[in-house]
Amino acid sequence: MIGEKIEITFKESVKKIIEKIETSQLEIFQNANQSILELYFFIGKIIEDNIEWGNKFIDELSISLKIKFPKAKGYSPRNLRNMRKYYLSVKDNKELKELSYKIPWSHNTIIMDRIKDDDKKVWYIKETYNNGWSYDYLEIQVKRDVYKRQVLGEKPNNFKLTLLKPQSSLAKEIMKDPYIFDVGELKESYVEKDIENALIDKIKITLLELGNGFSFIANQYRVVVNDDENYIDLLFYHTKLHCYIAIELKNKKFMPEYVGKMNYYLSALDDTLKTKYDNPSIGIILVRDKNKLNVEYALRDINKPIGVSSYELAEYLPIEIINKLPTEDDLNLHIDIKD
Repeated sequence: MIGEKIEITFKESVKKIIEKIETSQLEIFQNANQSILELYFFIGKIIEDNIEWGNKFIDELSISLKIKFPKAKGYSPRNLRNMRKYYLSVKDNKELKELSYKIPWSHNTIIMDRIKDDDKKVWYIKETYNNGWSYDYLEIQVKRDVYKRQVLGEKPNNFKLTLLKPQSSLAKEIMKDPYIFDVGELKESYVEKDIENALIDKIKITLLELGNGFSFIANQYRVVVNDDENYIDLLFYHTKLHCYIAIELKNKKFMPEYVGKMNYYLSALDDTLKTKYDNPSIGIILVRDKNKLNVEYALRDINKPIGVSSYELAEYLPIEIINKLPTEDDLNLHIDIKD
């Protein structure tokens, strides 16, 4: 008995230490990142104050800094110009400046260089920080102008009618339209099966990084109703929404019958898996293309919360590879998510 107590105490102590280390690592990064950005802000201001000398001033400054700090990186003429852009972007916007400390310099350069509107900059920084976007993924999101679709556009769903507040608002926030699956690492030399597996792996990673609160439960989750077996492509639990989220992948254009099948899945989940502590399960259908009016008609009179979103592939593949990408049946057969 004494041994068991010691083991329990030891595990609790290790857990607390790990949590503290992780918190400290984040604080160290944030403090270091803020110091770097404050330095770059300072340098950017000096460059702006001497902008009348043009590129000559920047080139000479780069040479001088490299001579003084030969091991230091980040003082190339290009990066010095980025510092000026950063200074001009945040000097009159306190909120934007403070938010910029939350993400790496490389990510800031994309946002400050390619986006003019301050509200859009704030949105991209928050999304990058909250969802842990990589440099490449952020670049894709900016290139596709996801802000326009996510914030200004309407994402077809019936959450407002089927969910109570604040769950309806939170559910709308997790919807992305489109979802971007980056398959840029695929090469023309890959055989067709490699292409399928690599794409599925990218879809797996993207879906597992949908945002804070998502917890993976299973792929090909088995649903049995009256001895009739069906399988949900992906099942998550959302810790903020306190509900199960079923995701169906369709490598085809939206069809109204997809909503009926999802409604069936959600009813089964609510009857067999949902507890009294959980909110109603939510369904997200990912399709290659959709017509807004068709989606609205399909969702009309459906009392289960369902959203329909398109997904796109990053524009880094030749057309002959795009044409070999897996069908819906391939996705259902080959998706393999391991714990």
